Amino acid sequence: MKDFVIPGHDGAPAFDDRDLGTPARRSNRTVTLTIDGFAVTVPEGTSVMRAAALAGIEIPKLCATDSLEAWGSCRLCLVEIEGRRGTPASCTTPVAEGMVVHTQTDTLRRLRRGVMELYASDQPQQGLAGPMNRGTPLQRMAAVVGLNAVRYKAPEGGRMASHAEPADNPRFRPVDASNPYFAYDPAQCIVCNLCVRACDEIQGTFALTIEGRGFESRMRPGMAGEDYLSSDCVSCGACVQVCPTGSLMEKSVIELGLPTRSVVTTCAYCGVGCQFEAEAQGDTVVRMVPWKHGKANRGHSCVKGRFAWGYATHRDRILEPMIRESIDEPWRVVGWDEAITFAATRLRAIQARHGRHSIGGITSSRCTNEETYLVQKLIRSVFGNNNTDTCARVCHSPTGYGLRQTFGTSAGTQDFDSVEHTDVAVIIGANPTDGHPVFASRLKRRLRQGARLIVIDPRRIDLVRSPHVEAAYHLALRPGTNVAVLTAMAHVIVTEGLHDERFIRERCDWEEFQHYAEFVSDPRHSPEATEALTGVPAADLRAAARLYATGGNGGDLLRPRRDRTFPGIDHRHGHRQSGHADGQYRRPGWG
Repeated sequence: MKDFVIPGHDGAPAFDDRDLGTPARRSNRTVTLTIDGFAVTVPEGTSVMRAAALAGIEIPKLCATDSLEAWGSCRLCLVEIEGRRGTPASCTTPVAEGMVVHTQTDTLRRLRRGVMELYASDQPQQGLAGPMNRGTPLQRMAAVVGLNAVRYKAPEGGRMASHAEPADNPRFRPVDASNPYFAYDPAQCIVCNLCVRACDEIQGTFALTIEGRGFESRMRPGMAGEDYLSSDCVSCGACVQVCPTGSLMEKSVIELGLPTRSVVTTCAYCGVGCQFEAEAQGDTVVRMVPWKHGKANRGHSCVKGRFAWGYATHRDRILEPMIRESIDEPWRVVGWDEAITFAATRLRAIQARHGRHSIGGITSSRCTNEETYLVQKLIRSVFGNNNTDTCARVCHSPTGYGLRQTFGTSAGTQDFDSVEHTDVAVIIGANPTDGHPVFASRLKRRLRQGARLIVIDPRRIDLVRSPHVEAAYHLALRPGTNVAVLTAMAHVIVTEGLHDERFIRERCDWEEFQHYAEFVSDPRHSPEATEALTGVPAADLRAAARLYATGGNGGDLLRPRRDRTFPGIDHRHGHRQSGHADGQYRRPGWG
């Protein structure tokens, strides 16, 4: 029987947190099939597992998740399809028109219980109730398939000893606790490959591998002889999040146990805005889990957001208001009423002595929009002056001015999801892998799918060449010549007729564009003329401009600090005018 769950209705959560097993497929064509007697219509290419989940029918699984492509290794998601022999894995079987699927039969129950029994037979002696096996999918699936006992035991003599038996066992490996945030117990591993695939497909680090064959197979970080700490692992936590057995487990969970409640929050580190579920026991944070509905991170994270949350419970964190009469006196804890009265009295006294303009307010770029609004409201409405600012202005005022002059608004033109539609990415003065690693992971994933990359930067950043990612062009310009490079790119686009005249006539001021086209068409702005100034070979710059203009959806990532000065305004103008010229601002994946 299927279970209809409508998010936000009849007490159901506003977001559907179910794992649908395999990623969604985009298709204009739909397929209708029958699953356990219910008609289901889904996009063409959807897996049987996802189609069943969308209809409220859960199929047991261990190696499948909707953030990774199907693998089909656990053999727990078997189904029966009328007219087909055998019991195919539902995660790797695409739907077909008129297909009739059965997910609950006596044969399937027997097969699933047998598969789960084999997994359980190779688990440590404490079995599915061990300290590293707290609330894991393995534990839940064992209950779902009705596994009550394990018949299989290793024969005497140790010739076929399980991986979990430490005594005189060449297959046994001790727990790898070298990583400061999580532990890896090889004895719990069922070689589902989820961790390796998450590291490859989601994070893009390629730090994990499966070594050995058959019964000797186990996941290993890095090269032979390396542990987690000495490998290329960046501690993003993607492997921990997908592990179904507890083989990979946060040390905080091992120490404190499972959380009892959770609340959705936003990471306070960089400006990406990743959202997390802060899972806690009472007021004690147990772990931070990336929220799959977060629009910036979509269930992924970097090491800071995932594990560097110790500040929340650090002993130096101030939890109560404190005041002091002068800097020579120690701080003393007071109540909120006394603290607010003290601050208000002192501020009014300063104004009375030094005048109305003697007080100002500044907010951090890490404050929310609401907090910044309240501070400026306090300064303007209560203290009666305009001495209010935010440190974000230092980075973004030229950015905002340039965008406002070209678009009429200082906001960005796309969200992070648009990178999934980008065909040509241009990175100017930014280093996403260091500054915004979660976005960098999404960008690298798109690049591995075939998108092209142009890097305009004096530095050789990681994205110029890293595992399975290589920039099509690296324009290593001289510092301070970015405006000249962008103008030269616009020169190529305009003089070679690569601009989108229809888009410009419909969306822009045609007369203004003609003035701009006349300006950039001047031979002094050609790549050959600017090569001596910029240091960028003319042939490379021309090729990059042609790729940007003709390569499909063009997405651009710029570093705000590059735009802090008046040349930064010109930089934004030049970049946005190039985008206008070839019509990059009208569809998903651009901007």
